[in-house]
Amino acid sequence: MKNYTKILIEILEKRILVLDGAMGTMIQGYNFTEEDFRGTRFKDYKHLLKGNNDLLSITQPKAIKEIHESFLEAGADIIETNTFSSTSVAMADYHMQDLVYELNFESAKIAVEACKKFTDLNHEKPRFVAGSIGPTNKTASMSPDVNDPGFRAITFDELVESYSEQIEALIDGGVHILLVETIFDTLNAKAALFAISGIFEKIGYELPLMVSGTITDASGRTLSGQTTEAFITSLSHLPLLTIGFNCALGADLMLPYMKRVSRFSNFYTAAFPNAGLPNAFGEYDETADDMGKKIKKFLDEGCINIIGGCCGTTPEHIKVISELVKNYKPRKK
Repeated sequence: MKNYTKILIEILEKRILVLDGAMGTMIQGYNFTEEDFRGTRFKDYKHLLKGNNDLLSITQPKAIKEIHESFLEAGADIIETNTFSSTSVAMADYHMQDLVYELNFESAKIAVEACKKFTDLNHEKPRFVAGSIGPTNKTASMSPDVNDPGFRAITFDELVESYSEQIEALIDGGVHILLVETIFDTLNAKAALFAISGIFEKIGYELPLMVSGTITDASGRTLSGQTTEAFITSLSHLPLLTIGFNCALGADLMLPYMKRVSRFSNFYTAAFPNAGLPNAFGEYDETADDMGKKIKKFLDEGCINIIGGCCGTTPEHIKVISELVKNYKPRKK
């Protein structure tokens, strides 16, 4: 078993790594219909499935692999599995809790195959798969009912159980990294990381851990109320490879928070901002060149070890970023 933490640290000391862009944005470009989401296997499924992007790893695996390869071709060093919502908690919306293991395993397998293809073409630029672990659609810290502030839609133990199933499948599928991302509630993230610790103990080895929070508004805090420094402090007892932010903000608005992460954290830093803010139709208009100019400021500040894109970012965005980073040294811890 390779020590991927050691391998990645050796690379991060030499250069800035590039993460891929937005899976959801790319999937939208295929204009899949309800029938496409169902495929033949779920043709007669009694619930609507359109919008369940993670299911496409089973019903449209060729498209998912094409998306991975397009980001790798653009220069991404790390690609994320198509598993952002592949927990039993999130899959309950589609009544597909029983598919969680298969969704994660198949998504990991597709991404690993794509990475192997590109690594084999150039062993000087190895590629890695990060198992994407999303925040779920429930929060452990806050009540969804303003009239009952003590109510919780989910417990810590329920989250641990749900995350454990996902994590075990991602590891069985061959991922090289585990990425707990888009964290709006650190208690949810702690449940995921507690589950990861349990799985590591069970299997007898560890994988590199990346965690990425999300700033929800101009207050500069996560949804559960933490500042950048509080967010880092609450997770700093863990042996993380990287910490940083993704989603919610464009690169220009995220930069001040990543500068604080860089100053305050002893971990490597990672950021993957959106392609600007969404327009009135929920679409992202920021071009690759425009985003590149904003990403350049991250590089000029020397606050980044891994950089990529979130909502609205395409292979064109990642290509611009991957060309930019060649001219810069990585942040030193």
